[in-house]
Amino acid sequence: MEQSSVSAPRFRSAFVLILLLGVSLLFLAVAWPFLKALLVGALLAGLCHSIYNWLTRRVGDRRALAAVLTVFGLLILLFGPLSALVGVIIAQAAQVSEQAAPWLKQHLGPASGFDIHDWLVQRYPSIAGYVPEQAKIVEAAGKVTQSAGGLLVGGLSNLTAGTASFLLKLFVTFYAMFFFLRDGPQILTKTFYYIPLSDADEERLLDRITSITRATIKGTLVIGLIQGTLAGLGFWVAGIDGAVFWGTLMTVLSVVPGLGAAVIWVPGVIYLYITGHALAATLLMIWCAAVVGTVDNLLRPSLVGKDAELPDLLILIGTLGGLFLFGPIGFIVGPMVCGLFLTVLEIYGTTFRAVLPATKGFDPGGDQGSATAAEMAAEIQPLDPDV
Repeated sequence: MEQSSVSAPRFRSAFVLILLLGVSLLFLAVAWPFLKALLVGALLAGLCHSIYNWLTRRVGDRRALAAVLTVFGLLILLFGPLSALVGVIIAQAAQVSEQAAPWLKQHLGPASGFDIHDWLVQRYPSIAGYVPEQAKIVEAAGKVTQSAGGLLVGGLSNLTAGTASFLLKLFVTFYAMFFFLRDGPQILTKTFYYIPLSDADEERLLDRITSITRATIKGTLVIGLIQGTLAGLGFWVAGIDGAVFWGTLMTVLSVVPGLGAAVIWVPGVIYLYITGHALAATLLMIWCAAVVGTVDNLLRPSLVGKDAELPDLLILIGTLGGLFLFGPIGFIVGPMVCGLFLTVLEIYGTTFRAVLPATKGFDPGGDQGSATAAEMAAEIQPLDPDV
């Protein structure tokens, strides 16, 4: 009788790996409907971690109580003033959607006496063959404006509709936030144990996730809120209806690098010029260009610094791709995925340095981890896998 060439330890290892892969795929399928809720819970736990630490010290190191207080505090903050703001935004967005098409027909239609097609062709003869007729321009502009308002109304209405699906995902989000706050260090320690990487590589991954999340929150969310608030204030002073709605839209668009609030305030200036408010249009243009437009340049270096460590192209791709794939939280998750890709690529370059061809002026190892990552990793205690 022939003896099998496969040893028992190798067979057992292969079986365990296949079993792990199969069960992991099954677990992913089960958790997939709540993946976004879990991601939001993790992000909220990270944002509120300093508050949680402060409360933990105040309640005598009772971590569960501190986590509960943090979650309830966030709930009160979100569903108090924010719910009132959402109501105003929905009302103004609905108003803008209803008034967009009639206003465009009145001021740009045949009865207005202004032909935007002839105006463009006279000033730029080279584009004469590419400019559509005025009726098509007015129709397209009306559809775009109605779509923007309708999309925001629909999204916000779904959030406030109280559907079973929304309430369930909201519960999962804050329930997960509680556990991420209370057991975050243990979860991180156990995760690192099961990743067969060196301490330096694990520190590098942790550092990249932390730095990109911090940079995205500070550089995108904070700056976007400031830009949207300032631009919305300018719209209100200039007398444009729906200032809160337009300010919110500019806050949302500010997460897109290279475009930002200008996509909204430039048409707003044109609108004021068309309706005969030249002084208001000029002042709004100066305000948005000199103040709103420079907020990013002035605040981003101090708020972000070198935290992101991502090329501008990857930030753009990560932001847009993340928004398409994950929805609103994609502006954080997308750049994070791009950063992890670069970090894993660096780890690959370091691991296979001996077999990869050398390139002059390029070090595949890169930075071996910053002091921030080292300090965070130092807090992680060794884990016994049998516990």
